[in-house]
Amino acid sequence: MHSGGNAAGGHRLSRRAGPSPVARRNATIHRFMVSMFRRYFARHMNALRIAAWGRPDVPRSGPVIVYSNHPSWWDAAVYILADDLLFPAYESYAPIDADMLGRYGVFGRIGAFGVDLHTARGAADFLKASADILSSPRRALWVTAQGRFADVRERPLGLKPGIARLVEIAPECTIIPLGIEYGFWLERGPEAFLAFGDPMHGRDLLNLPRPARLRYLDAALTTVLDRLSDDVKTRDPARFQSLIEGRAGVGGVYDGWRRMTSALSGRSFDPSHEGRRS
Repeated sequence: MHSGGNAAGGHRLSRRAGPSPVARRNATIHRFMVSMFRRYFARHMNALRIAAWGRPDVPRSGPVIVYSNHPSWWDAAVYILADDLLFPAYESYAPIDADMLGRYGVFGRIGAFGVDLHTARGAADFLKASADILSSPRRALWVTAQGRFADVRERPLGLKPGIARLVEIAPECTIIPLGIEYGFWLERGPEAFLAFGDPMHGRDLLNLPRPARLRYLDAALTTVLDRLSDDVKTRDPARFQSLIEGRAGVGGVYDGWRRMTSALSGRSFDPSHEGRRS
């Protein structure tokens, strides 16, 4: 739910803090927006795929922090859909650019909270909001920890220091790295790929000094991204499980012709490029 920078890098919550993210969140509006994002995603993307090895090990109790790379505007949709499909017992929250939240206030009703990039109060405001969120064992905080859009191949990842401080305010949390990548395979629409890494416990990470903790989190996410990229490069759907499938095919006259020839030959029409869906 974030675009173009986030509070994990030490930015501020908003020009005016206003109600807490927890107080603003509305479950009914959240459910409606999830259904809207699902339809929007299926209309514009070919599939949301998760690596066979990369399903999250969701804890039975305790708050969760999911931190990821930030390759695209689509990350917000991936967050919303992945949370709904894979963390159904959790309320989700995420920082979002304050200006964007000002333009799209409905995001504040589904767990987003504003991040302003212009004052030194940012880190304190972000940590205060995060502490409120992570005070419940059934809440999840999703953070694009690079704090900016970055190519998926960029190394080192350059995670912002704030991500290493979250475990200090929520030592009972579970923190999970999430790798996100996008690519084109055989269909007109792009594919979205994701994979979660091994969960880490907040108290274990507290044993590390902040700089070492940040390097550890960076290395954990890098490992996930490298392994995910290896699978994406194979272009093998068998290495993934489809969470959402969009519309295959090109559409228009081309698919109309294919539909007609299939009907004339007595075959069912499959719009996918290979004549089947994986």
